[in-house]
Amino acid sequence: MPKRTVYSATIDYIQIMDEHGVVDEKLAATGPRLKDEEMVKLYDFMITCRQLDEIAFKLQRSGRMGTYPQNKGQEAAAIGAAFAAIVGTDYLVPCYRENAALFMHGLPMEKILLHWMGDERGNQIPDGVRMTPLCIPIGTQMLHATGIAWAKKLQGEKSVAFTFFGDGATSEGDFHEAMNFASVYQTPTIFVCQNNQWAISVPRESQMNSETVAQKAIAYGMPTVQVDGNDLMATYRVCKEAADKARAGGGPSFIEMVTYRLADHTTADDARRYRDPAEVEAWVGKDPMIRLRKYLSAKGLWDDAKQAASEEKAKATVAQVVKNAEGIEKPSINDIFDYTFADLPADLVQQRDTLRTSSLGQNPSQAGLGR
Repeated sequence: MPKRTVYSATIDYIQIMDEHGVVDEKLAATGPRLKDEEMVKLYDFMITCRQLDEIAFKLQRSGRMGTYPQNKGQEAAAIGAAFAAIVGTDYLVPCYRENAALFMHGLPMEKILLHWMGDERGNQIPDGVRMTPLCIPIGTQMLHATGIAWAKKLQGEKSVAFTFFGDGATSEGDFHEAMNFASVYQTPTIFVCQNNQWAISVPRESQMNSETVAQKAIAYGMPTVQVDGNDLMATYRVCKEAADKARAGGGPSFIEMVTYRLADHTTADDARRYRDPAEVEAWVGKDPMIRLRKYLSAKGLWDDAKQAASEEKAKATVAQVVKNAEGIEKPSINDIFDYTFADLPADLVQQRDTLRTSSLGQNPSQAGLGR
């Protein structure tokens, strides 16, 4: 039998706005594009999210909150995807660096602070808000997203599930199971990999031998693309295209967003011990907020006065968020019962009302038997 090629593939890299805020107008015209007024709104929102991120860091350092993973530098990845998703229709299934996306889809900001303060009420998603709580175990949320998407497909809903994870998560078995299931059953799942170059202290090139993360999707017959994750225009475009395709029955997509974790992995980490300062400095210049402001300023849509006003508004907003989180009322003991089941079984109602799990608690009428 003669030798022949049975499969070949290429992966596109998409960048519309470079680090100087210059847009490739020809490329921008070939797909979904953010309007200028939308970019102004999103930049203003990004300022508030960055302010919350900085204040959360200070809360941890002052002992007012537990370990916290900063989102700094990765905002364009989360916001681009969230803006492409339909609020109230699509699902967001995050890991722990997508604060901006969650806020855009209805999660009160104080919920994030409560989560990292160790208050379980931070994981209580409001009714009607389609998202799951933050996921700390690496990679498990991708299975959840695939299951949600499959369920919505079976129910005939035009919903899409966006799930977020880092480059390190693609080395987990859960990732491969989720990808395979999503591809086989053509679930409307968008896999958003925020390749921030580091799996805690392990660089991407040391924990995988593939040239890109995106190419891992090829093994599952899944459409895949690599995008500049700090370019808001590009992250929105690829997510919008993938979501439209999934909503129309076209199945899942994989998106590798090339970005960088500007801060430590968490406040329990010291990245100075394993990262070259020159590498960090180079990525600081690619900050999604810097390039977006350059673009808006060049178009006459933003100036120093608007920047100052936005920053003051952000400070006031975040101050109130902190006040809400730290001033929350003491939780009730009944919470461990009332937020476990939609309809509490009778035996648990009795446990809740007596606060006993012994035979006495199960049958209070036995109280006089020993007398």
